[in-house]
Amino acid sequence: QVQLVESGGGLVQAGGSLRLSCAGSGRFFSSYVMGWFRQAPGKEREFVGTISRTGVTTRIADSVKGRSTISRDNAKNTVYLQMHSLKPDDTAVYYCAAGIGPDNYAYWGQGTQVTVSS
Repeated sequence: QVQLVESGGGLVQAGGSLRLSCAGSGRFFSSYVMGWFRQAPGKEREFVGTISRTGVTTRIADSVKGRSTISRDNAKNTVYLQMHSLKPDDTAVYYCAAGIGPDNYAYWGQGTQVTVSS
């Protein structure tokens, strides 16, 4: 089992940048595929991106492609979501998740709020 804690959210102006972090507990962090999701008020949860166990392979949603990068540091049990050129539409609670595959997430963090002002 792994526990996940997101951080790095906040209020940022449109065009700004943020780096979200997700710290995982447990000895087997590197055995999990990690993902980022977001949920805006009144909307369904949306996939943002995923990263393989080694960090070699990433997949980014079209909605943030070209503006976002996912990376991980298994020595620190942490996965990151770097976002640039933020837009008001990026406002949401961002969640990280851990799982055995890119479409099979068993563990979720509590989320971190990102608010982008226009």
